Amino acid sequence: MKTVLVLNGPNLNLLGTREPAVYGSETLADVERICAEAAQSLGLRAECRQTNYEGQLIDWIHEAGRACAQGELIGVVLNAGALTHTSIALHDAIKGAAVPVIEYHISNVHAREAFRHHSWISPVARGVMAGFGVAGYGLAVSALAGMVSGK
Repeated sequence: MKTVLVLNGPNLNLLGTREPAVYGSETLADVERICAEAAQSLGLRAECRQTNYEGQLIDWIHEAGRACAQGELIGVVLNAGALTHTSIALHDAIKGAAVPVIEYHISNVHAREAFRHHSWISPVARGVMAGFGVAGYGLAVSALAGMVSGK
């Protein structure tokens, strides 16, 4: 069974308690459940990971590129958190690994502070989704599966 990798970056381990007016009351465990259910409905398996470290995300993206090339992985749903707006290294990792990525944000970053309006990930992502809350992770998994399969 092929896998979709869901990567969450800095501070997403605080979901449910961090700024609930912005991010909602759902937790990272809820995100993982939503992703697992969406993947299962598509005949896939979801593997979810979270880290507060940029280098760890880069290593996982490199790993994902290899798994994708071997036909084990369809791609990545990536919520890089604030690293979206600062990390050229994540941009380069995605580009270099040649892995299909959906950039996802729980909140509508374009309705927030100006520094959140620029993404270093968007130019190398297959798609960008924002503002659907935690439930949007399931949409991102479905969108990735559709893009990769051509449906």
